Amino acid sequence: MLDPFEREVSYLRVSVTDRCDFRCVYCMAENMTFLPKRDVLSLEELERLCTIFVRQGVKKLRLTGGEPLVRRNIMSLIRGLGRLLDGGGLEELTVTTNGSQLPKLATELVDAGVKRINVSIDTLDPKKFETITRWGKLDQVIAGLDAADRAGLAVKINAVALKGVNADELATMLRWCGDRGYDMTIIEVMPMGDIGEQRVDQYLPLSMVRSRLAEEFTLTDIDYATGGPARYVKIEETGGRLGFITPMTHNFCESCNRVRLTCTGTLYMCLGQEDAADLREPLRASESDEPVIQAIHEAIQRKPKGHDFIIDRRGPVAATPRHMSVTGG
Repeated sequence: MLDPFEREVSYLRVSVTDRCDFRCVYCMAENMTFLPKRDVLSLEELERLCTIFVRQGVKKLRLTGGEPLVRRNIMSLIRGLGRLLDGGGLEELTVTTNGSQLPKLATELVDAGVKRINVSIDTLDPKKFETITRWGKLDQVIAGLDAADRAGLAVKINAVALKGVNADELATMLRWCGDRGYDMTIIEVMPMGDIGEQRVDQYLPLSMVRSRLAEEFTLTDIDYATGGPARYVKIEETGGRLGFITPMTHNFCESCNRVRLTCTGTLYMCLGQEDAADLREPLRASESDEPVIQAIHEAIQRKPKGHDFIIDRRGPVAATPRHMSVTGG
């Protein structure tokens, strides 16, 4: 699948639910209104849609949320998609999670074909963790990481840089990741959805973060990619890798190979744009896959060159009104 700028779309991120057991301050409002069940695709419908995408050339699937592992019977979907790894056209199946469900699901994920996961942790301070996530418990997530290690999952830690919250902790987290054998990615706050907070008060440019880290570590740029938007450096002192995702200060659009599917069957060609395609209607209207395939290809032809996120004190409205939990992290 080629977009209008000759970029091959080979990576699909799928939000399997908009629900989450945390309420992170940069992602959700504390009192969220979630989608009614009738609007959400069944697990069977999600598997069918993902299979269609794989047959159209998608090589990598990432399941996201909300928190994907809180969806009831989610392992049935993951096992179904895992079967596409064995000669079915899919090269990688991954999950982004907050880690809360890993104590009971890590081994099942490996058995289903998942080899690596991203776990979102923004602080190693238990009290600060509760403040950021509102409902989360750090010890539960650490238990999840221990379970992932035992199961043999490769782990990458995702941390959102938050001004005045965790900026002074990122070096400590980087050492901790090195000790546990994890790669790490630091992400800039993105202006998505009304969260009851001023994003400009949270925003910390990663150019500043990198400069501070360079005072303590030797950062060597490397030509390493996982299919996502991060630009990586090697941390000479730990041997690990650190990625920077910079949608605000240096966007990653020129090589974008990704589209995003929500749990309602809405396809977004760009995280930072509102243009979307409804795949639920053709999916439910026909047993034939052809109407869905046609809708997908029409949508890919509208994929924009890039996004235009802006964080500005003069503009209180988020650049994109939908929450990250709806689109998928």
